[in-house]
Amino acid sequence: MNKEDRNRLSGIVLDASIEVHKQLGPGLLESVYEACLCKELDLRNINYKRQLSLPVNYKGFEINLDYRIDILVDNEIIVELKAAETLLPVHHAQLLTYLKLTDKRLGLLINFNVPRLVDGFKRVVNGYD
Repeated sequence: MNKEDRNRLSGIVLDASIEVHKQLGPGLLESVYEACLCKELDLRNINYKRQLSLPVNYKGFEINLDYRIDILVDNEIIVELKAAETLLPVHHAQLLTYLKLTDKRLGLLINFNVPRLVDGFKRVVNGYD
C-alpha cells in the first residue's frame, strides 16, 4: 500500500473514531471503545483484525508474551486505543515499538477519554515515507 492509500485509510479510521466518540463520549473502558470502533469499521467495510497477538523476536528467538495489537487495519495501520486521563510519552513509545516489531509504517494512537477526540489523536510514523 502506498503513502496516499495509507493516509486515506487513516482518515477513515479517524472519522470512525470520531463517530464512536460522538455517540459515547469520554469516561468508558477502552474495551467498549474498541468494540464500537470495530463495529464502525464493519459498517464502513474496512478489513481489520482485533486483539492480534504480537510475538517478540529476540536474537532470533520468538518470545511469546501477551502483547496484543488493539486493531490492525487492512494489514497496514496499527491502532492503539487508550481511555486515559492523558497520553503519555510511553504510549507513543509503545506504538512505535509495535510498528518496528511488525515492520509497519503507520500507527494511530487514539485516546477516547477527552472532551474532543481531535485532542486525543496522534499519528505515529515508523521511518519516512
